[in-house]
Amino acid sequence: MRRLFLAVGLLFVSALPALAKGTEDRASVGNDITIAEGETAGDVACVFCFVHVHGDVRGDVAVLFGKIEVDPGHKIGGDLAALGADVNLGEGAMVGGDVAIAAGDANLAPGAMIHGSRMVLSNRIWLLLPFAPLLILIGVIWLIVYLVRRSRYQFPAYPHGRGF
Repeated sequence: MRRLFLAVGLLFVSALPALAKGTEDRASVGNDITIAEGETAGDVACVFCFVHVHGDVRGDVAVLFGKIEVDPGHKIGGDLAALGADVNLGEGAMVGGDVAIAAGDANLAPGAMIHGSRMVLSNRIWLLLPFAPLLILIGVIWLIVYLVRRSRYQFPAYPHGRGF
């Protein structure tokens, strides 16, 4: 069963760049994404990597466990979402949509603008958020195993009544 999950996971990770909608979209797992000066990208998705924006992004940016850096004077046209990632916006950088950061920090230089709403949960405990359903399931399974084992345990019978 483990091999099946590993095979499916590797297939998903290897197919991630193919899931990008257009030629301008970028997706990566473990490899940094750099939008060069004068270049425009669509949507950007990244897991375990850094996103360096030296150009402009027309769509959304999503990063899981990495870092987002936007050079001064450049922009992200859509939303920005980060889990376990820090966001650095240079002077005059702009985000056209909403910004949501969980378990990371937002470092805004003077003049950096966010046109949408901003939500920053900088405490690293938010890294447990995606795993909360799994932790609850593990707790329920542990409780069931504990109760079954406790009900099956046979207490020793002492020869002369209770005690020693």
